[in-house]
This record gives sequence, structure tokens and C-alpha cells, in this order.
Amino acid sequence: MPPLVDHHCHGVLRSDPGDALFASFLTESDAPAAPGTSFFDTQLGFAVRRWCPPLLGLEAHCPPERYLARRREVGAREANRLLLSASGITAFLVDTGLPGDLTSPAELAELSGATAREIVRLELLAETIAAEATPDPDQFLVALADAVGAAARTAAGFKSVAGYRHGLDLAPEPPGPAELRAATAAWLAAGAGRLTDPVLLRHLLWSAAATGLPLQLHTGFGDPDLRLHRCDPLLLTDFIRAVRPTGCRLVLLHGYPYHRGAGYLAQVYPHVYADVGLSLSHTGARAGAVLAEFLELAPFGKLLFSTDAYGLAELYVVGARLYQDALDRLLNGWTASGSWSAEDAGRVARLVSAENAERLY
Repeated sequence: MPPLVDHHCHGVLRSDPGDALFASFLTESDAPAAPGTSFFDTQLGFAVRRWCPPLLGLEAHCPPERYLARRREVGAREANRLLLSASGITAFLVDTGLPGDLTSPAELAELSGATAREIVRLELLAETIAAEATPDPDQFLVALADAVGAAARTAAGFKSVAGYRHGLDLAPEPPGPAELRAATAAWLAAGAGRLTDPVLLRHLLWSAAATGLPLQLHTGFGDPDLRLHRCDPLLLTDFIRAVRPTGCRLVLLHGYPYHRGAGYLAQVYPHVYADVGLSLSHTGARAGAVLAEFLELAPFGKLLFSTDAYGLAELYVVGARLYQDALDRLLNGWTASGSWSAEDAGRVARLVSAENAERLY
């Protein structure tokens, strides 16, 4: 299999997470597992037990307790190094917008022996500026424009979590000056906390689009902070049409269970791309079926590998191995049946694994 470019991921914990915290990264829930159960009893939990223990000197499928004990013996830094370096990922594009004691892109590169660049999360950028600025809306908007411009000079791209903060059913056009100023003034006057105002979210999207860098958009499932029916990527259709003249490339992250819709949008709009990250990790042994559905309509030059790994280095390993195993099984089947040539199968594997991301970013 070709090397991998992980175009959407996050840092890993610098210290040992402990058993309960470790298990919490195996679910999108924000609550503990039901009494008498564990989040290890999920497709993702089984995948961790399949792929990660051998990298720390244990047999595959060993009990969770044994694996976690071994991880503590090895130590957090060494476990991170062993797991990340074994993932097969040669480049990371790191969304730095999540909280916690997480490694920076530079630290991730050092641990893995790969390269790393930053993806700037728009909502956090705005909230950070608001916390440091005067409550004057005009000054804030100038500072925000300056910050977006400065970020564009070094970052690989931008990301928005408008799907979490409001939903993807936003008005497609950029807000007008009076509307934007009024929304900014109200947000600042209320203390400029978590940014959920749809006018400001739209302004962030259009500000990023104007830079010409790729814009990643969360779509599909995630933690209970979102409303899943409002994260269907098809809700973005009017925005996709409206933003096309700017030349901004949109990357629809995750998608599941709306990933077929994301594939459709990538097919019919030249500036739209789709991503397989997170979907494959959480579907585990069923990842091949989900990847096959991504490949139904999405052009092969517009589908990108990622892990969306967060907190645990294990999630990099699992995301990479499940993707590679699923892709290998699909391509072998299609070439064996005569549907695809071996040459075409190898070319598609290289495109989705790395070349599409290298061209896009």
C-alpha cells in the first residue's frame, strides 16, 4: 500500500490517560458506558485490540486490561512514538482547535518521524480574538480579518465546526455589513463566549473562502453537542454554489451516515472534496462496506484519507490500518473480477491515500 497523508487529525495526549479516560476516546458519547459495559465493546474498541497490542509487544485481541497495563509500563511518550511511527502516515494536517494537553503539530512530527502542518479552526480563532479585544465590533472585525490573513500565510487550510455550533442549514450568502456589525455587537456585549451566532459563522466561512485555502467542514456524526439531522452535507448545497466563484475548495469531513450525499456533492461540484476519516474507524470490521459506499459516486481524484485521530495515538494506527485493509480488500476483489485493472487499482490507492491531499493542500 502507498504512504498515507492524514489530511485531518488532532494532537495526542502527552501523558498517560488512565483507563477510564482512554475508554472515553473510543466513543462519541460524552457519558460513561452503561453500567457493567465498556466502550471497548464497540467496533472501534475491537479494532484497537486487533491492531495496537502487537506494536507494544502483546498478542492481538488481548484483554483491554492487559493492553492498558502494558501501555503504562511503556510510558506515554514511548507508546505514542511506537504507535505513531508504525501508522504508515508520512504527513499530518493537524486541526489545533480542540482543548486538552495535546501535542502540537511539531511534537506530532517529532514523535512520528513524519511532517506536520496546521489546520486553523475558525471558531476558536474568533473566540480567541474576542477574549483579547475591546468590546468594539468594528475593532473586532478588523482584528479578525487580520488574524485570518495571518493564519493563511502559514496554515495548510481552515476548518469550521458550524455544524456543531448551529447546523449546516445556514443562509448561503455572506452577511451584509449592517447585519454583521449588529450580530458582532450583540455577541461581544453578551460576553463573547462560545460562538453560535449564524451570522458570524457565515462570516467566518466567507472570510476563509476569500483566502483561497481549502476549507474543511464538519459534516455527519460527532458527539452529542450536534444535532445530526442538521449536519447532512446536502444542506450545504446552496452555499457550495454561492462560494464557487471564489475558487475556494471545500472538504466535507466524515459524512457518516450521509457519506453517499458527500460523494454526490464531490461528483457534481468541481470544488468539493469528500473525506473518509472517522467513519471508517468507528465502523471497524464494517469499514469496507462504508468505504465501498464512498467510492460509489465520489470521483477518485476527490476522495481523501484521514483518521480524525484525537487524544490517543492508537486512533492513528486504527484509522490507517482499517482504511488500508478495507481498500486492499475492495481493490483485490474488483481486480479479481475483472471490473478494474490492477494498474487502475494501484493508481486509485495512491490518489486517495496521499496524492489527492498533496495536490489539494
